[in-house]
Amino acid sequence: MVEFMIDGDFIELFKLLKATKLCGTGGEAKTVIDEGRVTVDGEVETRLRRKIRPGMNVEYNGKRLAVRLP
Repeated sequence: MVEFMIDGDFIELFKLLKATKLCGTGGEAKTVIDEGRVTVDGEVETRLRRKIRPGMNVEYNGKRLAVRLP
C-alpha cells in the first residue's frame, strides 16, 4: 500500500489517480472510473469527482493507495 498525502480536506478521485501516476492522463482516469475498475474503501466507485478524504483507501489495477494528511 502506498500512502498519498493531501494538504486540503479532499482530492477528487480522478485527480488522485492522475497525481499518483496510476493513470497517465485525466481522460484515462475518467475512463477507468466510469468502467467501474476503481474501488474506494472496498466499494466500486463510478463518480469521477468523488471526494477522497484522509483515511480513505483507493484501489486500481492491483495497487492500493491510502490517503493521509501530512
